[in-house]
Formats: sequence, structure tokens, C-alpha cells
Amino acid sequence: MRHNDPMEDPLHLADEVADALVAGRPVVALESTIIAHGMPYPRNVETALALEALVRSGGAVPATVALVDGLLRVGLSDDELERLGTADGVAKASLRDVGAVLASGLLGATTVASTMFAANRAGIRVFATGGIGGVHRGDNGDVSADLTALGRFPVAVVCAGAKAVLDLPRTLEALETLGVPVLGWGTDAFPEFWTRGGLLPVSARVDEAFQAAAVLDAHWSAGLTSGIVLGVPIPTEHEADRTVIDAAIVEGLTAAAANGITGSEVTPFLLSHIADATGGASLDANVALVQENTRVATEVAVALAATR
Repeated sequence: MRHNDPMEDPLHLADEVADALVAGRPVVALESTIIAHGMPYPRNVETALALEALVRSGGAVPATVALVDGLLRVGLSDDELERLGTADGVAKASLRDVGAVLASGLLGATTVASTMFAANRAGIRVFATGGIGGVHRGDNGDVSADLTALGRFPVAVVCAGAKAVLDLPRTLEALETLGVPVLGWGTDAFPEFWTRGGLLPVSARVDEAFQAAAVLDAHWSAGLTSGIVLGVPIPTEHEADRTVIDAAIVEGLTAAAANGITGSEVTPFLLSHIADATGGASLDANVALVQENTRVATEVAVALAATR
């Protein structure tokens, strides 16, 4: 592993990742919350390994991020992926939690926000995930740190839009306020995670990887320092029935309130509830969309490396 003195800097890059970055080869960051909190075992580990294989087959190097034994790891071994997917009590580590988890030496899965932070520190510009967090429904003021990270870290997040359990119009308004471009991959509509969307507009459309790379390069070359959202619609054959999903979300929110589920625990609770309510169909859709996002992210990372 490439790293500085751990007393000075807990950031550790896998040799493969470090070598690729030095050589200017494309690297795609991947988060670990989807492994520890997004899917049941063994589907979670199988998906994590499949995503890394997709990145490699597309000509880039995968860099899954996690907190392991007091280190902020960028690039994991297969054994470490297995450990994340099977260990009990893996911490869900957003930005505010990174220091505490590192100091404890416990195992921590990074969210979109903390993965963006690590990717930016490592010098990785493209990151693939399922869906970003955002403004939660209702008036309790719950807003994901993913939005804060998008306003702060110059990393492109390739995703299926924001998770549909959120207040999507207010999430897009927050991104606009933060100066975060929202690009649509082959679409003028903001993707809505399990469905392809159609009601909410993106700020610009791109149809090819070289177009997306050109926007990313121009945005950052101009001196802008925010992240960028690249929304990729779920493949048509895996799109969920909007009526079924909407009903499951409403039921899940009611159940969360009845069980006192709040804060960062709401989204995992809702995802689990919706998977049960749809007989596992939403889980299959989750896997399909994150694979599509990873494929697109790899194309964009390769094009961006060529541009630069």
C-alpha cells in the first residue's frame, strides 16, 4: 500500500490505484455503504466484485473506498470487500463520522459524501454509485451531507439521480443553489432511481462519454470547484412500476415514523422496506442501475483521462 506516516495522514492508496494516478490512467471510485448497508449478503459482495470487474473491463482501475483499521483506504482487496459485506456493526461513515471511526479503528463504510472526500484527496475525478442523498420529505430539515460534499469537492458522481424516497424537487433546488451541474446521460429528465424520471429537468444533456468529459474538464478548468452530478436512467428493462414504488415509499415512511427511525437510518430502513414490499424486485433494480452507472462512469473516466 502507498501511504504517508499513519500518525500524519491515514489516507492509504492501493498500489494499483496509486500507480494509475501517477501515470494519468483512468480510475473510478466506488463507495462501500452499498456493500455494508445497501444489500443483504451475499448479494452485496457479489455486486461489489462485479462492479470492480466492470471498471477493469472498461479500461480503468477500480478504487473502492472504506475505513479499515484506522485507515482511509482507497482501493480494497477481495478479502476486505468480503469483510465489509459480512462483519457485524460496520459503521455508516459520512463526513462527520470519519474522524471518530478512524480514531476507533473500527470498520466503516463510506457514504457518497465521504467517498467524494476520499476520492478528491486521492486525485480521483469520477465516482460511481447508486443514487445520491438529498433533501428528505417533510419539514424536519433533514438534508444529506451528500449535497454538502457536492458543493465542496470537484468529483463527478455518476448515479441514477437521487433516491426516490427523497423530496426530489427540493433536492434539485439545493443542487442549483450549491452551483452543482446536473447532467442527464442521454436524457433531458432527472432520473428518479428506480424509474427513468420525466417530470424534473436536468441542467444539461450529454449523449456520449466524450461530451460528458468535455463538460467536466471545462467546469473545473474554469476554476469552479463543485462536484458534478451525471444522472444515468435505469435501463428500461429494469425500470420499476412507479405506482408500486410510490405506494411502498409512503408505507415505508409511515413505518419509519412509527418505529422512531430518524436521521441516517431512514434511507437504509426504507430501502429494506421497499425491497420487501416489491418481493425483491427493487433489489434487482438496484443492482442493475448501479452496474449501468459504473459502466458509464468508466467510459467517462477513460474519456476524461484522454482529454487531460
